[in-house]
Amino acid sequence: MNALAELLSLPESEKTSRGLVHTPAEIAQQPDTWESTFSLFTKRLPDISEFLALAGLNVSPHAGPTVLLIGAGTSDYIGQSLAYLFRKVWQCDVIAVPSTDLLTHVEEIIVPDRKYLWISFSRSGDSPEGVAVIENACQRRPDIHHLVISCNANGRMIKANVGRPQVFGICLDDAVNDRSLAMTSSFSNMVVFGQCLAHWRDVEKYEPILHRLVQSGRSLLPIAADCAAARATEPYTKACFVGSGPLKAVAKESALKVLELTAGRVLTMSESALGLRHGPMAALDHATLFVCFLSGDKRVQEYERNLLEEIGSKRLVTTRIVVAGSEVPRTNSLAEHHLAPAAPVVVADDYRPAVDVIVGQLLGLFFSLRCNLRPDCPSPNGAISRVVQNVSIHS
Repeated sequence: MNALAELLSLPESEKTSRGLVHTPAEIAQQPDTWESTFSLFTKRLPDISEFLALAGLNVSPHAGPTVLLIGAGTSDYIGQSLAYLFRKVWQCDVIAVPSTDLLTHVEEIIVPDRKYLWISFSRSGDSPEGVAVIENACQRRPDIHHLVISCNANGRMIKANVGRPQVFGICLDDAVNDRSLAMTSSFSNMVVFGQCLAHWRDVEKYEPILHRLVQSGRSLLPIAADCAAARATEPYTKACFVGSGPLKAVAKESALKVLELTAGRVLTMSESALGLRHGPMAALDHATLFVCFLSGDKRVQEYERNLLEEIGSKRLVTTRIVVAGSEVPRTNSLAEHHLAPAAPVVVADDYRPAVDVIVGQLLGLFFSLRCNLRPDCPSPNGAISRVVQNVSIHS
């Protein structure tokens, strides 16, 4: 029995006392829920297609809208993980922008008279910044179209905009509306829905990719759980996550998961493989767990291999973990631990975020337990909460 399965098999009374009612199950359920999210997308595709056509996606890329992928915190990293795919498939300007930045600097970000489609991601649909950003835009720029993707049908981002023709809301299955503080299955399912959306014109091409994601996730879960549980028994006080392209967003989200679930007792950072050398590598030491999401693109991978080998030759850290989209040659010059789905599953980098983030989630879970915290509500001083509170909106 793997380490995650052991947590899932605990008596309900122990899960409750240790704060393990939701988090382990929400991590474990992810591959199965991706299939449900795909089914939801295909059912709503006619309505989605009609709205995207109204937003201008049915014209040439040069005449179509600029697309903003919007969210706060983890939801911002959803957009960052999807931006490369959207830009490649839609062949138009696609930019991931935090709703927090849009709230404070919208005039500097939005170009007058340009067409826009804003795609907002939010687990609760009640983020004060997300609600305010849409409300302000509807009042000041009613020509902007908004697609809201949430996990909560009762969230204000969906309910408050019913009847507005320029706003279209989609709510995912309630099962992925994570009850724990940290977003896990809500993150990966909104990523999967975003990948479906990128392929709204050719969803039949995405379906086999989705099946590979599910197979890959199921394969990765048990081996990643055992690796994470083992690392949590070792005396790391810091973790560094590295990824390139869309996997840089996975590195950011993994760093946030460990930080949130340990209440900051394990300090984290994230960077791209090339960016790490420009200063941040100074923070690596033997108390740092190093995790690299290794690109499947051979040219990009060469840069990452060079970094891993340099860190090993300089003995900057004691443990390097490589997470790959397919099996790679296991060599100690790259890493002490290699995590990848069983062959012959191969997932391209653009689609890996939903799978690879599982590693960061599991590290967060087991390090949280090492810190004697309750993973479902790991902030004993109330510094953070499931939905951001006490944000005053200023005009």
